[in-house]
Amino acid sequence: MTNPKILVVEDEELMRSILRQLLEEEGYQVFTADSAETALEIFGAAEIDVTLTDVRMGGMDGLELLSKIRAVDEDALVIVMTAYSSVDSAIAALRRGVYDYITKPFVNEDLLKTVGNAIRTKELARENRALRHELDKKYSFSEIIGTSEALQRVFYLVEKVADTTAGILIQGESGTGKELIAKAIHFNSRRANKPFLAVNCGALPESLLESELFGHTKGAFTGATADKKGLFRSADGGTLFLDEIGEMPAALQVKLLRALQEQEVLPVGSSAPVRFDTRIIAATNRDLETEVAENRFREDLFYRLNVIEISLPPLRTRREDIPLLVRHFVAKAARGQRLAEKPVNREALAALVSYNWPGNVRELENAVERAFILSGDEIDLDSLPPKIRLSASQALEMRDPEGLRPTLDEMERRYIYEILRSTSDDKTEAARILGIDLSTLYRKLKKYEDN
Repeated sequence: MTNPKILVVEDEELMRSILRQLLEEEGYQVFTADSAETALEIFGAAEIDVTLTDVRMGGMDGLELLSKIRAVDEDALVIVMTAYSSVDSAIAALRRGVYDYITKPFVNEDLLKTVGNAIRTKELARENRALRHELDKKYSFSEIIGTSEALQRVFYLVEKVADTTAGILIQGESGTGKELIAKAIHFNSRRANKPFLAVNCGALPESLLESELFGHTKGAFTGATADKKGLFRSADGGTLFLDEIGEMPAALQVKLLRALQEQEVLPVGSSAPVRFDTRIIAATNRDLETEVAENRFREDLFYRLNVIEISLPPLRTRREDIPLLVRHFVAKAARGQRLAEKPVNREALAALVSYNWPGNVRELENAVERAFILSGDEIDLDSLPPKIRLSASQALEMRDPEGLRPTLDEMERRYIYEILRSTSDDKTEAARILGIDLSTLYRKLKKYEDN
């Protein structure tokens, strides 16, 4: 947890000042209040991790403040300070849900230890909530939408490698779902009940990325006010996803290779390496073999990461999956907006299927969400982004081999066969997507065959 926030509630100015200085020296972000009433305002405005409050104050006392804070956040951690260390006051505090209590005068080390324990409790609770959230999302293969042969090959590899310790490199264009595949691997492995952490290797400057990955010691550099474990150790027992590994600076590639070979990291500012047990999954939208050939990526690191390669197909090569994805994203948008789902009319679906999707699945999701918000009772061509409408218009103007524009009947025939191909010739599903009766579809197909 970076710079945890501590709220100090104390009506004596000198004691407030002492506590602020003591806690700030430990790297905490400290808020102070001279009354319970002021403390409640601060608690409501800031994301406070631990509240440290005196019991006896003018106006509302510390125990009443405790009750009001826990009414706002039932998981709030409150430590009470009291000079009246009778058994009765301690029991009253504990019964109201106080995390711990200390007596005045206190020993600085004891107070810091109590606060530190509370912070670790808060951090553990957050990690557990995050883990439950991820597990609740059920990153099973059903969350990766598509029935195309290319995607089935990916599913097969994921099943094979999920419960191994092999290094995995996921390659694919931006927006193809590399992190989703990494999560599918993690949550279908024996590490599923441990953390899944991710970092974009191209999003941070070299100095910050090293600290983020390997951690640092207090005082290692300006601003390092406390020790930091780093992602390799924070994900211990779980999985660390190194996204856009091809963007990693050369100097860090050397340190990453050593960490993977030795299964230990050297925090910035430390001379003592620390062991870790973290599975590494890397991903890139670059051709790393070309990067290696042109001396922009270390060959030994490439082979260390690329024991198993999973290549994600771009969306334009699996158009048969687009109707399924559209339906999935319409349902997702409806849930997000708390509205009923909307049908997608023929022209809009045809435009979505024919578009080349340079941004892949991510771009498709954004386009569907936009269309859902801007459309009326159904998602139509006008609700799609302009570039998709333009692409559809250009497709309609395409001439056949004899130089003639196709007739409306011919366009309809091509579209129906495209939908049948996308549904693997499931005529019931195709009729549903086309918005026509099954009998109408059979009649049209017979007409095409007769002609």
